[in-house]
Amino acid sequence: MKHFVKFAILAAATCATPTFASEDIADQYPDSMLYAKPVEVIPGVFSAIGATAPSTYENAGHNNNLSFIVTDEGVVVVNSGGSYLLAKALHAEIKAATDQPVVLVFNENGQGHAMLGNSYWAEQGVKIIAHSDAAHEFEEYGARSLQGAQSRIKERADGTTVVLPTETFDDTYDVELGGLQISARNLGPAHSPGDIVVWLPQKSLVISGDVAFHERLLPIFEHTMTADWVETWNNEFEALNATYVIPGHGHPTNMDQVRRYTLDYLVYMRGKIGAHLDDGGDLAEAYYVDQSPYTRLDTFEELATKNAGRVYEQMEFE
Repeated sequence: MKHFVKFAILAAATCATPTFASEDIADQYPDSMLYAKPVEVIPGVFSAIGATAPSTYENAGHNNNLSFIVTDEGVVVVNSGGSYLLAKALHAEIKAATDQPVVLVFNENGQGHAMLGNSYWAEQGVKIIAHSDAAHEFEEYGARSLQGAQSRIKERADGTTVVLPTETFDDTYDVELGGLQISARNLGPAHSPGDIVVWLPQKSLVISGDVAFHERLLPIFEHTMTADWVETWNNEFEALNATYVIPGHGHPTNMDQVRRYTLDYLVYMRGKIGAHLDDGGDLAEAYYVDQSPYTRLDTFEELATKNAGRVYEQMEFE
């Protein structure tokens, strides 16, 4: 197997000092459609780390993490990628790392950057698995996601079509390949409908999807119920007790770090908005509650005020 440069983050994964992604670097891997070359996080588990920035032409829409697990009986991909050509580029890197074929693709949720690459993997005859809610989300909004990708990344979206998963599940989807147990799980409501994590118990590693974020400000959508996300985190995600975490966005790290960038932010925002409501504050003022502890995070400028408004709208009637 070809050896990729391993992350310095595995040293960082066991300490409290965060590593920082690069929102200001338009493209880290000019020879590929991928934003960054895949790295071997732990033996047999690789991830191509996406930009911690919005989708742009320069990063080809690769602004989430595209991971793959190599076993003696095939390769499992987590996230199909945000376009046909991104998926094709990831496949080229997989072929450089192993002679094993890709046998399964998991879509972490129903967003375009998780599913638009299905068009490539379906062409390869690979089974594509997602949670039933994610599949429904993509069925309803996939055309809009495709139009957005075509607008942003132009010819880099060539070949991309809306292709639904070939199989769905509701709670867990377990598979064993080459003696490795791989468990895709819906832990409960989190960032978006049908969020799943992929848990490797023998390696104590979780590919968290958008249940966990690192290095960038997480987005709170209209359908993101922050109270439910906090409950899912505390009751289910923490219970995994993972040593290694490959988040949906940002470099691989540990539970302490994704807790800091995900759970702690959600709790902080609910506390700030709750106090604002107790003081009789309105929506217009809520947009400007203090988020100064998070100003250095990538995507802060794009998301902070939107997040505050959405938390206010949720909590106003709790």
